[in-house]
Amino acid sequence: MIKDQVVVARYAEAFLSFARNNCGEAKGLADLSIAKNIIRDNPGFGQILSNPEIAYAEKCSIIDGVLRDGLSNEIRYFLKLLLEKKRFNIFLEVGEYLRLKYSHQGQVDVLLKTAFPLELDLIAKIEVALEKKLQKKLRFYIDLDGSLLGGVQVTVGNTIIDGSVRKRLEELKEKLTTVRMD
Repeated sequence: MIKDQVVVARYAEAFLSFARNNCGEAKGLADLSIAKNIIRDNPGFGQILSNPEIAYAEKCSIIDGVLRDGLSNEIRYFLKLLLEKKRFNIFLEVGEYLRLKYSHQGQVDVLLKTAFPLELDLIAKIEVALEKKLQKKLRFYIDLDGSLLGGVQVTVGNTIIDGSVRKRLEELKEKLTTVRMD
């Protein structure tokens, strides 16, 4: 399973590097998404490309015929490479990998939870500080959560930065329960 994920990531990053150098990252990602949707929504097309009884040259002609209007040469070359290397079965996974990794043009989703509505200038300061610390462009979502009691809780991917009053009270409670009274 992990080996398959490594293969998917390598092909995905290789395609994106190829696209960046030729048609551009945005065009490459857009064309990959279109091709992924065509293959996913038309199972017969994917079955033809997966069929070992159909010659490679014939599959290439089909790709050129079906994926020519408005799509870059790079996506057609990539599909042909996958066919040649007998890896067409990972195409949808490659598309999903790139969608998840690059869907926001390098932006990372951040959930900012707060007990009370914050002023826009304070939110902007938090955003600037986090972007500087994480060295990434962030996309903020704000959630009001009264159970925090005060302060904020920030979730970036799998990382939680908890500056809430509730968390501080829990830590204080834990310290007090470990203190031994004589």
